[in-house]
Amino acid sequence: MDGMAVGSLYALIALGYTMVYGTLQFINFAHSDVFVFGAWISYTLAVGLGYAVAGTTPPLYGGILILFAAMAFCGAAGFTIERLAYRPLRKAPRLNVLITAIGVSLFLQNVGQLKWLFGTQPQRMPSLIADKILATFAGVQVHVVDVTGVVTALALMLVLDWLIFRTRLGRAMRAVSHDTNVAALMGINVDAVISFTFVLGSSLAAAAGFLYALKYPGLNQPAHATWVLLGLKAFVAAVIGGIGNIRGAMLGGILIGFIELFGAAYLSPHLRDIYVFSILILVLLVRPSGILGKSVAEKV
Repeated sequence: MDGMAVGSLYALIALGYTMVYGTLQFINFAHSDVFVFGAWISYTLAVGLGYAVAGTTPPLYGGILILFAAMAFCGAAGFTIERLAYRPLRKAPRLNVLITAIGVSLFLQNVGQLKWLFGTQPQRMPSLIADKILATFAGVQVHVVDVTGVVTALALMLVLDWLIFRTRLGRAMRAVSHDTNVAALMGINVDAVISFTFVLGSSLAAAAGFLYALKYPGLNQPAHATWVLLGLKAFVAAVIGGIGNIRGAMLGGILIGFIELFGAAYLSPHLRDIYVFSILILVLLVRPSGILGKSVAEKV
């Protein structure tokens, strides 16, 4: 249950990495910080709505409202980042874009620590769901929080899969990822599609932040190393699944969750991070394009 719950969070974050890479061929290192903002915005909204009172359980619509509000805030942040930081560098060398992405990441980390925003003190996410035990299988307790997180994450991934492969907008996104210039000649608004890609990826990262805060209520300050490591693991999930492949990112996130949790349970809990990055090295050696990725032949 823990592996599925954590893996679905990795998958949601990995989707943002893989969508941006599939469209623009660069890694948005600020994406993990948008995930952090999603968790902290969820906390801020929960406290602002008065859900931090001990011994009280908010109504169901309260959690749903906070989820969609966090997704809207982070979607707007993703749009702003793309419009101000990345769009002016679209024709620039890849190194320039990479440095900019790192700069945006550091900017978000430091802005998040400002007193008028989230501050530098760790906080505890209010309980939005009564963490009851739904059932017990072979001694394993199935909690409401875990089921809620997994079901929500899977529902969002299914909606994304339908959007990408069953709608005209998704066809436009796949066309832009294939060839930007040809897509523009076919009448596709490339700028709008790329902006929507950032908005969509950032919204999914916000949903992952909300679900993470429900499962692990103790929130570290926005620049804490824990958040950085979570972002790196989600990036590893995208690479293992096949960077640029939507379904590969989903598969990679679930696999990383299982590998990390089973390794910690049956081998050593102190090496749980090593298991993840060891699998990354192994996949890069055996299949550099990822599990569902495809090798691209280039003419010399």
